[in-house]
Amino acid sequence: MKKIQLTAIFIAFFFAGHAQMKNFIDQPYIEVAGNADTLVTPDEIYIQINISEKDTKNKTSVEELERKMYDAIKSLGIDVDKNLTTSDISSNFKNYFLRGKEVLKSKDYMLKVKDAVTATKVFMTIEDLGISNSLIDHVDYSKKEEMKNIMRTRAMVNAKTRAEALTEPLHQKVGRAIYISDNENYVIHPMMKETTARFDVSGYTPGAAPLPEINFEKIEISSNINAKFILE
Repeated sequence: MKKIQLTAIFIAFFFAGHAQMKNFIDQPYIEVAGNADTLVTPDEIYIQINISEKDTKNKTSVEELERKMYDAIKSLGIDVDKNLTTSDISSNFKNYFLRGKEVLKSKDYMLKVKDAVTATKVFMTIEDLGISNSLIDHVDYSKKEEMKNIMRTRAMVNAKTRAEALTEPLHQKVGRAIYISDNENYVIHPMMKETTARFDVSGYTPGAAPLPEINFEKIEISSNINAKFILE
């Protein structure tokens, strides 16, 4: 008896679902794609720094290099406590052998700055300290998620505009949306390129060598959606 009841319930649900699907398909609708994109300037630049006794031929300890680097970066107006972190928290200092005889120490850091001018200052400042092993790790945009939502809104407006353009010759109107699919936003992380141009940096150390310009390609943030609208 229970088996018969369960079968009856299953059949009821099947036909109910089939009816809903049929009702959806039978409605006159239009399906369109919408997209929007924009370019933003990176405002989070991550610099990877490695300090090592090898850089000074073992004349300066890692601890001393670390202190000098800390003070030098702080002198550039950077909040060191907030923006300078140790890459490998599990180990303070890394020991390694040089030619199987000397044991030298090194330490890895990650520094976040807001623009290319500051990044250039950092490179030149730490190089003056004898720290030459540094590079741009990656760049990002701090308001990326907020910008993604803005692009989603614009993509939806774009979809409706397309639907209206397609239905206008038919003398039909675009009604409410009955289906929306939000495709993943794609963020393209740009490559860094260095040129021989110079920054006009006010307040930098007088007499210092001209700063080479570091340019970053802008980050593209885009949104793509699919939507179905009722036709009235």
